[in-house]
Amino acid sequence: MSTYTLPAAPTRPAAEPDTVYLVASGDLRPAANRAGWPTQQRMEADVTAAFAELGWSVHRAHEGFIDSQRMGLEVFKTIPPDAPLVVAEAVWQYSHHILAGLRTHRGPILTVANFAGDWPGLVGLLGVNAGMAKMGVEYSTLWSVDFTDDWFRAGLRSWVTTGTVRHDVSHVRDLPALPDDPETRLGRALAAQLLADKAIIGVFDEGCMGMYNAIIDDELLNPIGIYKERLSQSALWAEMQRVPDAEADAVGAWLVAKGMTFRLGTDEATELTEAQLRWQYKMYVAALRISDDFGLDAVGIQYQQGLKDICPASDLAEGLLNNADRPPVTTRDGRRVLWDGVPLPHFNEADEGVAVDALVTNRIWTAMGLDPATTLHDVRWGEQYDGQFVWVWEISGSVPASHFATGYAEAEGWRQDPVYFPLGGSTIKGICKPGEVVWSRVFVQAGQLHADLGRSTAVALPPEESDRRSKATTPAWPIMHAVLHGVTRDQFMARHKANHLNVAYAPDPETADKALQVKAAMLATLGVEVHLCGNVNL
Repeated sequence: MSTYTLPAAPTRPAAEPDTVYLVASGDLRPAANRAGWPTQQRMEADVTAAFAELGWSVHRAHEGFIDSQRMGLEVFKTIPPDAPLVVAEAVWQYSHHILAGLRTHRGPILTVANFAGDWPGLVGLLGVNAGMAKMGVEYSTLWSVDFTDDWFRAGLRSWVTTGTVRHDVSHVRDLPALPDDPETRLGRALAAQLLADKAIIGVFDEGCMGMYNAIIDDELLNPIGIYKERLSQSALWAEMQRVPDAEADAVGAWLVAKGMTFRLGTDEATELTEAQLRWQYKMYVAALRISDDFGLDAVGIQYQQGLKDICPASDLAEGLLNNADRPPVTTRDGRRVLWDGVPLPHFNEADEGVAVDALVTNRIWTAMGLDPATTLHDVRWGEQYDGQFVWVWEISGSVPASHFATGYAEAEGWRQDPVYFPLGGSTIKGICKPGEVVWSRVFVQAGQLHADLGRSTAVALPPEESDRRSKATTPAWPIMHAVLHGVTRDQFMARHKANHLNVAYAPDPETADKALQVKAAMLATLGVEVHLCGNVNL
């Protein structure tokens, strides 16, 4: 009989009474963690004080931020598996750093963020929540401006007493039976076409910034007619080397002729330069050519991590790809213009929930004769203005120019923040035009694809208020001032299962309602569980 040396049985500490254990997932980039640390400390002090008023102490389970998946595994070895656990996020974070520990934690879990714009803690919180929803892990969630309001205190009291926080999600309803009308028939026909003919989404490296929720397994995508072409960012970089300078410069000349302006300087470390722009133009050309090589129907570039250390940001290229009116790019032999006069849907940060949504939106809006330009936004922040809550939806770089009232003429190129983008690159900055919007999110929960659909209005705010909101968040990024139809701030936060959402414009409320109905019909026919959020007219 063989004799083996068995590993020691794992042990974990016992939970202390009336004590919550706190973890904070951070960025992988040290510069981002250093910059956000003072904000995190202030938020944690406020949360600790709120627990103290209820007679509970807070045990911080580690120093600084959890900045890698390995660190997360080691930290969770020190946490009692049945203890109440708080995930406190005041900054952007990489969810995969802590998801392994959260998946097996047996005690109640509470995610907390500060409802503020200066650092994207809300975005980080929604990413963690979406990851747990995908894993099937139960959690509660709270947010606050300063952690002294009655709503937050009541939620915290409920959690320490019962282990749960109940939110009002009465704004959500499952899709009812749809009428047999032209919109429903169009949606079903587009679904039948996709199921029969299929589509390919090209992914330049999955799992951007630890967004587990942004990865959709093939077993869920293939039944709705969508297949992945897995591509490497190294191939994109290699193709960029093959784009001649003159061809790249022609892209820039086209943008300038359209009226786009750039805030240029000479310091590569802190300013936007012509050299950075040239590399971005080459990425735009390269992305189109590789997409043509593989016959893609949509494409997504991760950029973070990987490309950030070798070339400027992907955002300028991404905004251009999503717009119908954009610099022409030909095949390598010059014989054919690629995606001439139409967008090539791009899903930023390789978010595959966005990929499904953008592909579906592109086909519906095109079939209806509407501008198919679509984009994701971060759910960044918001405040009351003139009696209504106005969200700041803010993508981390670029929107298609048709989302501005005068297109490229009001688009500005600003350098990306050196904290996150050491090699710079331009954004497409501006204020999204007022108009009717269909918003949506495709997500995974309980092993099934779901989609939340709703309506909003992009509103115009006075220039000084837009400027204030821009400065309160990330000034280099474009903003949509959005008012949700029939959904409060807290209802949206409680329900939403992603750090991103998709938007597309319609020319008037009636057309927006019709487009939403087509989308609901198409997604439902594909087998996606569709939910309507707020005031939706079918």
